[in-house]
Amino acid sequence: MTDTTKQRPEFRNINPLSDLTTYRLPAAAKLSILHRASGLIMFLLLPFVIWLLDTSISSEYSYARFAAAFNTGAGIFAGWFIKLVVLALIWAYLHHFCAGLRHIWMDVSHKSVTKEFGRSSALTCFAISLILTVVLGAKLFGLY
Repeated sequence: MTDTTKQRPEFRNINPLSDLTTYRLPAAAKLSILHRASGLIMFLLLPFVIWLLDTSISSEYSYARFAAAFNTGAGIFAGWFIKLVVLALIWAYLHHFCAGLRHIWMDVSHKSVTKEFGRSSALTCFAISLILTVVLGAKLFGLY
């Protein structure tokens, strides 16, 4: 009796030059990497968030300047670029929040630490964060 199933490659020592192009990360690993990346994005853009908050609540004049930044731009940055940065912040927050809830759930519920749950919950987190980002991005860009 011969075994006709295809043998999967076994990676013991990954060579970055040849193996990383063929290595496929599971959805849970991609979610975990993007969870860290979204946290880094939010941390690096924290001065921008503070500026947004400060200009939006300081006075009526600063709020008008805040609103004009999204329409005409601020300084050397065009309005569409500021909206894109805010959209990146929206995605980073929503993705980090959804993935964080998933990580907490998996830490608390030890029965949910399976390969199937990891894949399905990762895909669910991707879907929820992307759908919410599209909805809020449409609002940000004035589509509704």
